[in-house]
Amino acid sequence: MSNLSPLYIDGEWVTGDGEPFDVIDPATETVVGSVPTATDDELDRALAAADKGFRTWSATPGWTRAETLDAIAAAIRARAGELAALLTAEQGKPIGEAKGEVASAADYFTWFADEARRVYGRVIPGRTPDRRMMVLREPVGPVAAFTPNNFPWLLPARKIAAALAAGCSVVLKPAEDTPLSAGRLAAICAEVGLPPGVLNVVTGDPVAVSRRLVGSPVIRKVSLTGSVPVGKQILHLTADSVKRVSLELGGHAPVVVLAGSDPAEAAAGLVQSKFRNCGQVCVSPSRAFVDASLYDDVVDEIGRATRKLVIGPGSDPNTDIGPLASARRIDAVERMVDDARSKGATVVAGGARAEGYDTGFYYQPTVLTDVDRSMSVLVDEPFGPILPVLRYDDVADAIAEANSLDVGLAGYVHGPDLLLADRVARGLDVGIVGVNTYALAFAEAPFGGVRESGYGSEGGAEGIDEYLNVRYLNVPC
Repeated sequence: MSNLSPLYIDGEWVTGDGEPFDVIDPATETVVGSVPTATDDELDRALAAADKGFRTWSATPGWTRAETLDAIAAAIRARAGELAALLTAEQGKPIGEAKGEVASAADYFTWFADEARRVYGRVIPGRTPDRRMMVLREPVGPVAAFTPNNFPWLLPARKIAAALAAGCSVVLKPAEDTPLSAGRLAAICAEVGLPPGVLNVVTGDPVAVSRRLVGSPVIRKVSLTGSVPVGKQILHLTADSVKRVSLELGGHAPVVVLAGSDPAEAAAGLVQSKFRNCGQVCVSPSRAFVDASLYDDVVDEIGRATRKLVIGPGSDPNTDIGPLASARRIDAVERMVDDARSKGATVVAGGARAEGYDTGFYYQPTVLTDVDRSMSVLVDEPFGPILPVLRYDDVADAIAEANSLDVGLAGYVHGPDLLLADRVARGLDVGIVGVNTYALAFAEAPFGGVRESGYGSEGGAEGIDEYLNVRYLNVPC
């Protein structure tokens, strides 16, 4: 397979009539692939293919669907090194992280292969001897799935695996910055025998594509991972036709470091998680609240650990932190740091574009103190390598401040007192909480937020429910 990723529609690779656009390596700013912009006609062809594919796939027994998903997982694992290298080339993350992402993507296909065998209904005893009530769970219909650029393998896999397990067809629109991995996934699905039309991949302008897909009567379910503003736009588009929607819209994850914590241990986990994927992680810890009794020590340890991180291209196995995914992202990060500095924040580490790189979207991992709510870094999701650290005297105040924003995706608690940690965890108004861990995303666990971070779950036993309708039948017996 080359790095040219044409449209994949109804089991065929379509070169496309729209203007092609380049995919840029964020480490070197060189072109790594060319992708066509889907025209309205091509989008309509993808919709028609998904409609036809749904009729075929929804009638396929769950055990057969499971065999196909298992085959996809095996094929992903068999070529993990090649797939990870492409992921790094188009997205920029370190190769070790890319390999982990590809492995996680395979896990979702394995998990939902088993879930495809467990789409159970139930029988309710009738009120009279001659009646029986049955509850069926049936695929909702063709799905439009939209994914961002931070996890080009994991996020499509979450959506596609669950949809296929349920019996749905999919039209996937990957991020315009990182569409090549989606093309490889479609190729793998074709190789293992997924019927034509069951998975279609379209590329191009996100606004035009989303309007065409979401506005179509063919689509009965929309799944989006993206920003809060984009999620609200999608909800407006689905309102007229009352489509099923699940949204994972990012957040601004608080970390509460409790009294009694070991400063070096607390800092090590926080720094490793915060700067993974250059901070471009929706559950990335992005506001650290540290008990006053150990604040200075924790800040010192965070600064020391951050300054040790090795910046470089993701293809170098010695790299700890690669480039941001796009020029837009590095500009946004720079504005946010400059805003905080201009309003009195102290830069403990980083605070500028990385030195020694004439090309590439490199920004130093940055730690800020003396921050307040007048600064955008405490209000808007940083989605980059910026960590503000705040002091608290009363843990109740830390919880209140952690819950003060409209988003609620993930949160974290670190401390030796597990009773207190449990109380703080339950007090955080978020969909996912890690206590003394930053590892939250697993195929077997539900993933999703509350409030403006969206609704619906991906992964876990709950993940397949997003793609199923419940039907009740009252029949004679």
